[in-house]
Amino acid sequence: MHYGFTNIFLLYLHTRTEQNGFMVIDFKIKTNSEVPKYQQLVNAINDELANNNLSSGDALPSVNQMCGKLQLSRDTVFKAYSILKEQAVIESVPNKGYYIANKTRKVLLVLDTFKAYKEVLYHSFVNNLPDNIITDVQFHHYNIENFKTILNNSKGKYFKYVVMSFDNREVSHVLADIPDSKLLLIDWNINSKADNNFVFQDFGKAFYKCLKEATPAFSKYEKLIFLYPSFTNHTSETISYFKKYCEEETIDFEIITDPGDFNIKKYEAYISVSDRMLGNFLEQCRTKNLEPGTDVGFLSYNETPMKQFIYKGISVISTDFKQMGAQAAEFITNDNQIQSYIPTQLILRDSL
Repeated sequence: MHYGFTNIFLLYLHTRTEQNGFMVIDFKIKTNSEVPKYQQLVNAINDELANNNLSSGDALPSVNQMCGKLQLSRDTVFKAYSILKEQAVIESVPNKGYYIANKTRKVLLVLDTFKAYKEVLYHSFVNNLPDNIITDVQFHHYNIENFKTILNNSKGKYFKYVVMSFDNREVSHVLADIPDSKLLLIDWNINSKADNNFVFQDFGKAFYKCLKEATPAFSKYEKLIFLYPSFTNHTSETISYFKKYCEEETIDFEIITDPGDFNIKKYEAYISVSDRMLGNFLEQCRTKNLEPGTDVGFLSYNETPMKQFIYKGISVISTDFKQMGAQAAEFITNDNQIQSYIPTQLILRDSL
């Protein structure tokens, strides 16, 4: 019976950790795989490193030895070794061969867009990683073709992957080839599986709870308006819980999706998932001589470093992106499964 594999060869690698001076590693090269053979070899060595079967200073077989054992061409093996050198996984010593380099690891962080609160997440993530971890960050911009290109070109090249998902049915298929132990999904619980590692925020019940806490602040306004512009990628789950809240509290409410319909009026309060709409709100306040927090109210989604200073302070509903970044870094540095929801909180300031 043919399974599409070559023979499985045992490669004896010089190592300082075994008493006999050798370690046995088996590389399985698929002959009919869509993954090029050089990339299979790169992936195999990275996997052995991730599983702690290889350590700094361990010697790899020479190009000729690898060719003979795995029946690969010199170009294939040399290309694999060259990629590993570029990734700082291995180093070459003239007249001696190839060795596992210092235990440097590369991780891939895939975000949607680089907004101010994502910058908080990013800096928390990298600042909580040890010096031997190198982070590459890329952005998919909610475009599935960008997402495919980023992930398909990166598979097997990184120690671990931290990915911010989005609402597209093809996302799960793109992620399917990454082992669960190497993949962490962050921010939005969508396209996830039961076995996935994740660090999410709750856009539903936690948001509703914050609205309940804000009821005393809303009480001085006659109407509550949710600004949910058509250009946003914010989950519509918040809309459902906004309606639920307003109906339970018998509050007059409206949902605006067309930015052109946004025209502030006295004694109305606004909830916005877009900082572009916050800028529009403040501009209209100045033009109409309305005082935020007195004549009109504003509650923004997602905390940023500047919102506490903008116009006496902007009230926010937000998860803790610093904590999200720190927990994502924890996933990189240990092998424990992580499935966590970061709390969402209401921060009241003068805008409401």
